[in-house]
Amino acid sequence: MTIQVELLDGCCVRVVPRGLDLLLKRNLVRRFMRSSGWAVIGVDPIRLSLHTSEYHGRDRRQRAL
Repeated sequence: MTIQVELLDGCCVRVVPRGLDLLLKRNLVRRFMRSSGWAVIGVDPIRLSLHTSEYHGRDRRQRAL
């Protein structure tokens, strides 16, 4: 699956979801196409996927004995 993306310089490209994440993190995206239409950066809400494995909270999982 690819996503149509318009970059800040006006170029339109198609990227995989991970590519969109990288472009968003680098602030290179003006807008991208969703099933409901264009999502404009700074206007429409977007969710960045954060792939961090660090968790600094209390561990609430039950430990096996």
